[in-house]
Amino acid sequence: MSEKIDVLKSVIKHWSERQDIDAVLEHLSDDLVWHFSAVTQPPVYGKAGARQFLEGFKTRVKNPRWRIFRIAETEDALFVEGVDEFETPDGTTVTIPYMGILDFDGDRIVGWRDYFDRGIADAGVAGKGLPDHCAGLVDRTALPGLGAPEEAAA
Repeated sequence: MSEKIDVLKSVIKHWSERQDIDAVLEHLSDDLVWHFSAVTQPPVYGKAGARQFLEGFKTRVKNPRWRIFRIAETEDALFVEGVDEFETPDGTTVTIPYMGILDFDGDRIVGWRDYFDRGIADAGVAGKGLPDHCAGLVDRTALPGLGAPEEAAA
């Protein structure tokens, strides 16, 4: 496994198991540009911006779980397809299919772009669930060792 994939695994582990913001930030560059909702929201910049975003997100998310279905790698980037799942504070389960691109400078993430349907995400948070036509996107086996801790052990 490559160093970039090891970094992603660490980010997933620290966020999924404890929502450990400091541990996630260790993998990010001070020059980070993070489009957490590419094309619908402005990006956050640097570790300070990432911390502010993650602290706010943490108040709205319980039991986060990433499942990664596909990953491709270039010299300085990872391309990741998967599903982000979490519970809202009121117990609503939200499932969001997504595609993400992580740019690296050495072992640090310098760029992060998450692409997903914001309407599906907002509908999930509102308790409307995932549209039926998305079932084939989310009902797949995750790559071993990448994603939710229980799947990593399978």
